[in-house]
Formats: sequence, C-alpha cells, structure tokens
Amino acid sequence: MSLEPIYDNDFRAVSYPLRLYSGQDALANLPAEVRRLGARRAFIVCGRTVSRTLNLVARIRAILGDACAGVFDEMDKDTSLSAVTRAADAARAAGADLLVSVGAGSVTQGTRVVAILMAETRPVDELITQYPPDAPAISPKLLAPKVPIINVLTAATSAQNRAGSAVKDPDRDHRMEFFDPKTRPVALFWDSDALMTAPQSLVRTTAASVYWRSMVNLGAPRLSPLSEGDRLQAFRLSQFALQRLDDATDPTPRIAACAAAFLQNRDADVGGSFTGGLWVTRVTYAFATAIFQAHPHVGQGEANTAVTPAVFRALGPRDPQALAMIAQGLGVWHDGDALDAAPARAAAELERVFGSVGMPVRVSALGIPREALPQIVERSLKNFNADPRREFVRERDMLLALIQACW
Repeated sequence: MSLEPIYDNDFRAVSYPLRLYSGQDALANLPAEVRRLGARRAFIVCGRTVSRTLNLVARIRAILGDACAGVFDEMDKDTSLSAVTRAADAARAAGADLLVSVGAGSVTQGTRVVAILMAETRPVDELITQYPPDAPAISPKLLAPKVPIINVLTAATSAQNRAGSAVKDPDRDHRMEFFDPKTRPVALFWDSDALMTAPQSLVRTTAASVYWRSMVNLGAPRLSPLSEGDRLQAFRLSQFALQRLDDATDPTPRIAACAAAFLQNRDADVGGSFTGGLWVTRVTYAFATAIFQAHPHVGQGEANTAVTPAVFRALGPRDPQALAMIAQGLGVWHDGDALDAAPARAAAELERVFGSVGMPVRVSALGIPREALPQIVERSLKNFNADPRREFVRERDMLLALIQACW
C-alpha cells in the first residue's frame, strides 16, 4: 500500500500579532517591547527555582529597571488554583499593566490565568470550560480586556503562544480549563542564556514532550496546504533537539525544541488537523496526564514515553493508516509494507529512540507503586480533553488491562 498526503482545501487559517526574539542577548530587546506596549508596570511571574537559585530574574529586573513593578515567584509545577489566585492578587496590588512570565509550561499557562483573574469579576467556576453530561463542552466568553503578556522561556513548551490553560485544584477530580484568545502573548523570548539556566532533567522532559507531539502529528489523516511544511519541520527540529540533549554548553538544541513547539502551534493555526482523535494519542495523553498530576516527581515527558510503546502496540490497529504514516515518518515502514506491521514497528522504534536519550519506556521505571495503576485509569476516565465523547467509560476493562501492559 502507498501512502500519500491528503490535502484538505477547506480550512481556516488564523494569525496573531507576535514578536519573537531569539539567541544571544535576546532579552536586551525587552525594554523596547515594554515601551512599544505603552506599559509602565511590568510584573514578573515565575517559580521559586528561577527566582531564588538563578540570576535570571535578577537580570530581567535589571533590564526592566524602573518599569519592573514586582515579582511573584511561587508559581508551582501543577499550576495550582492557589498559586494563580495569589499571583493575580499580587499583580493587581502592584498595579501591573504587563505580565512577564519567566519559565516553561506551568508558569506560561499560569500567567495566562493570572491575566484572566485580574480582569474578570465573575466567580472562577463561571470562567472555566463547562462539561455538561451528554453535551458538547462550553467555553465561556471572557470579554474583559486583558493586560498584555510577554513570555520568556527557560525550556521548550507548546504553551508558549497558545490561549488555553489547565489549573489544578485539589478539591476537584479534574483540571480546571481556562481559554481566552486575548491571553496569547504579544512577544516571545528564546534568550540563549535564559534557556541555558534549565537543568538537563527539565530540558530532557520538555524535549521529549515536543518530540512526542511532533511524532504523533505525522499521523494526521488530512493536511491543509499551509500546514505540511510546519509539521515536517517541527518533527525534524524535535529529532535534532532530542538527539543532542547531552551538550550542556550549546543553546542550539534548546532553541530548536522551542522552534519545533512553535511550529506545532502554527500548524494548528493554519488548518492542520490535530491527531487528538487517534486512540493512541488520546489514551497516551490521558494516562500520562493522570500520572504526572498524581505523582509530582514525574515530568510530562517521562509519563508520555513510559506509556507510549505499549499503547501503540495495543491500540495502533484501531487507526492503521495513521500508524503507518507515523511509522513511515520514523523510517520503519515503507510503501508496500503491510498496514498491520506498522504499530509494532513504530513502538519498537520509539523504545529505541526514548531509551537512547535516557527516557523511560515502562511505567515501572517511574518510581510509582503498581497499586496506583487502577487510579490512573479512573483519572483518565475524567480527562475530558482526551475523551470528549465519553467513550473511555465503555472501555474501562480494556484500559485497566492496558495500563498493566504499560508497567
């Protein structure tokens, strides 16, 4: 069988105003951006490590000078409701007219929610996505103007220029989801020195996450004429970044990972169909999310790589053409090969790739108890992003057997 891309001529493309600064001393452009936005009270949001053990935030404060209105440095790994609420209160008290996030995914997402909470007056339960039983999700319109956001990355993340955010509340059994296009950043900074502050462990998990998404996107059944180049280049860049993680002196792989994540997002903006409908994508995402939310010592990248091979082997046959396209992109399936060979070949190649960079390929390598596996499935059943049509409940027994296979 020969696989050829299917181009979809019916698509919608959206672009957003954004300035991106990359490379050595990119942060020197920060004051010009602040002036361009007419801001006078720039408020920094970050985590404790970035603020208290590195000189990055001190460097940004010095660059901003009198325009720096303050710092909130307690944004946590899980982007908790408590942290974003306290950050919003602090930014409001400081009279912030601009937010500068400094960090990776959790901080970037959290800062968007800070902007929402600063502006919206309704109770928080009225600001989050609603999931009524047996009906499509409802995303409330958040109409209040939002302060602009500048994102300074310390590691690659697809959150860098998106509009949605997930927040954890220990009193709820699922994540709180916020969405507001007005919280997309007005500027991005991939400063070489800022990216070099991230420890190798963080660089590895974020690069693996970017690679994972680039890899599954190769299986998209249809492409807009604008999206194919972004999709293929994102995969190429993510491969390059993942293979060169061990060089702790060269920012090039880290910037390549940032660029891959950026292209993934642009692919979606210009009509690329996301592979979120594939069973392998949905179940891997649900399992991985349940794992890293319940076990804070596990990163998203490690959670993804630990479950992917087993999920590909078990569920790949449900989407045979997509798995053949993924395996083809990985170089282990060729025109004329049998479709049913693709899932096992892709799984074996991913085990090789992830293992070669020190990423786990079994859940047992994550340091969590085997008794926790049923709870991972129960949490996955409530992941509405992975399962918008509530199909997982009918597949509980299969999912319980599959998480054991992931062990």
